[in-house]
Amino acid sequence: MVVLMYVGAHLSSSGGIHTAVDRAEAIGAESLQVFTQSPRQWRPTNHDPATFDRFRERREEVGLHGVLCHALYLCNFAATDDAIYEKSVTALRTTMEVACAIGADAVVFHVGSHLGAGFDKGLEKVLPAIDQVLELCNDTTWLLMENSAGAGGTIGRSVDELATIHERLDRHPRLGVCLDSCHLYVSGVDVTDRATLDTLLDELDSAVGLDRLRALHVNDSAGELGSNRDRHANIGDGLLGEGLGVFLGHPKLQGLPAVLEVEGKDKKGPDADEIRKTKAIRARAIAG
Repeated sequence: MVVLMYVGAHLSSSGGIHTAVDRAEAIGAESLQVFTQSPRQWRPTNHDPATFDRFRERREEVGLHGVLCHALYLCNFAATDDAIYEKSVTALRTTMEVACAIGADAVVFHVGSHLGAGFDKGLEKVLPAIDQVLELCNDTTWLLMENSAGAGGTIGRSVDELATIHERLDRHPRLGVCLDSCHLYVSGVDVTDRATLDTLLDELDSAVGLDRLRALHVNDSAGELGSNRDRHANIGDGLLGEGLGVFLGHPKLQGLPAVLEVEGKDKKGPDADEIRKTKAIRARAIAG
């Protein structure tokens, strides 16, 4: 039996969180990622509880194979500024609460940056922050650390750093990982090279366990290999190009929700054409 990769998209929930499922259906998405509040401000959205029930109903009707909620990009769980730190923790807790209410499979978050204080110092803030959010998880809804990109003390750029956090949190049963193709590439991992990707996944399996890999972000890259420039490109239009098929077709990455976070040709987010291109690249990689 062929195991599919469930290609989907990060989509708007404007008009009510349940409307994101309608948008997913319209573009043929098999999985979905949403923000549970505006990504540009700390203030949480006051959701109508009825929209949570509607979300669950529509997900079942559409048959989405994965739903992710993404935490705010503003969050920094290693922040040295106490106000930013507290806002970050509150925002992640709120995202997890909404994710559980809609029956999402996971909340994805970036750990943040120690801002020059050092990785070990950053962990002193990161670990208690994540620990209290893990208390809100349930058997359905996990918390996923996303591999990060960028300079300036960014935490989570390597499997080793993610594994250290995982270990220090006692390998919590609902703490997992989300891998981003663009972030890997600009952090120096050439995901277009099968041997390099094999090595990375072997490292992840040994340090964390591939059973903890619960989701993928599929993005082409406008940043060069190892540049630390987190710049997504539309599928097939960036430096990964057809080589993205190595990532999409890898046997150890099948059966997962694979969410596009690209701007689309009209800069309104992923659309049906981006999903079509992704599936086509994957199909060619598997066939050839």
